[in-house]
Amino acid sequence: MTTTTNQLLLGDCLQKMNEIADSSVDLIYLDPPFFTERKHKLKNRQRTKEFSFDDIWKQESSYAEFLHQRILKMRDLLKDTGSIFVHCDKMANHIVRGVLDDVFGSEYFQSEIIWQYKRWSNAKKGLLPSHQNIYFYSKTHDFTFNKVFMPYSEATNLDQILQRRTRDKHNKSIYARDEQGSIKQADAKQGVPLSDVWDIPYLNPKARERVGYPTQKPLLLLERIIALVTNQNDLVLDPFCGSGTTCVAASLANRNYIGIDQSEDAIELSQTRLDKPVKTQSTLMQKGRKAFEQANIQALQCLANIAYNPVHRNQGIDAILVEHHHGAPVLVKVQKEAETLQQAKQLLRNAMNVKASKMGFLIRTQLAQDEHSAEAKQDTQDQDTASIIYVIETVELSIRRRYA
Repeated sequence: MTTTTNQLLLGDCLQKMNEIADSSVDLIYLDPPFFTERKHKLKNRQRTKEFSFDDIWKQESSYAEFLHQRILKMRDLLKDTGSIFVHCDKMANHIVRGVLDDVFGSEYFQSEIIWQYKRWSNAKKGLLPSHQNIYFYSKTHDFTFNKVFMPYSEATNLDQILQRRTRDKHNKSIYARDEQGSIKQADAKQGVPLSDVWDIPYLNPKARERVGYPTQKPLLLLERIIALVTNQNDLVLDPFCGSGTTCVAASLANRNYIGIDQSEDAIELSQTRLDKPVKTQSTLMQKGRKAFEQANIQALQCLANIAYNPVHRNQGIDAILVEHHHGAPVLVKVQKEAETLQQAKQLLRNAMNVKASKMGFLIRTQLAQDEHSAEAKQDTQDQDTASIIYVIETVELSIRRRYA
C-alpha cells in the first residue's frame, strides 16, 4: 500500500485510513466530536454558507466504541517514533483517556496539555469554562520530541539563572561551589522548558482567521504541536480535519499532510485555505497580555467603593460600572495628558453614543492652561436630551489646583 501525501480525503476516517500505509505517519492530531449531545452550526463571515455537524450519541458506550475503532487504526498508521494528540473537553475527557490507555497503554501517556484562554462572559450559573484538554501519547518510548523553551517568569530569581545548583547530603537543592568556596556559574540557558499549560488566544468571533466553521481551532495551537513532535517533511494526519487548520499549519511548517472529513463542505473549505495558506500573527502572543492593559488604574482609584470593570484598548472608555443606569451601561473615561477637557469629553460622548449609554463620568486629570478660561469655568455637568456626563477630579488634580 502506498501513501499519497498533501491530500484531502472525503469520507469516514475509519474507511479512508485504509488508504494510508501502516507505520507511515509521524503525527496524528484529532479534534473529534466532544460528546456535547447537540448539533453544531455556524455561518461564515459573509453569511452565505452554514457549516454543521452532529455530536449526538445514544450513550457513552456508543461514543467510546466510535473512538476506539478509529484510534486502534491510527495506532497502526503511526511510525514507532510517532505521537498522537487527541483534543477534548470536560464532556468526554474521561472517555478519551480510557480509550487511549487501552489502545496505546498507560505507559505511553506523555502529557495532558491544558489549553487555557480568555473567554467572553456568559449568563450561565457556575464557573466560566476557559480551557480544553489535549492528550499526548507516543507509540513507543523512542518518539520524536523537539524541546521548546519559554521566557523565564517575571518573578524568577536572577541567581537561579546565573548560578549552578547541586544537591547536598540531605538531597536539598543548594548553590554549587568550587574548592575555594566560590559559587559556580551556570551554563548558558535557553529559558524554561515548555510546560503542559498553554496560554494561546481563543478565536474570538471577529478574528480575521475565522472561516465560519464550528469549533475551529487557532493555527497557533496546531503550529506548536507540529513543532514539538515532527521535523521537516514529516507526515501529519488529521482524521477529523474540519476547516483544515491542521493541514494548513503543516503546510506552512514544511510538513506533509493528509486530512480526512466526511463533510463535502469541510473538504471544500479546507482546500480553499490550503490553496492560499496564511500564517497568523497574534499580537497578544508577541506583546503579552500586559501590553494591552492601557486603562489608567491609578486614576480610577477615585472610584473607590464603586464596583467597575477596567476597559483596555478603547480611547473613549477606561471603565464600565457594574451597576447600570436606566438599563444602560455607565461609562468612565480618564482624561489623557495630551487631551483638552473638551477633547476628552467628546471621546467619551462618542463612546456613549455607540454603546447607548445614558450616563458617563469623565475623570479630569489635567489643569487647563488658563484656569479662568471658558472651558475651566463650565459646569461639571454636560448634558443633552439623551445622556449626561459628570466631570470629576482626581485628588492629585485638586491638590495641584489649590497650590497652583
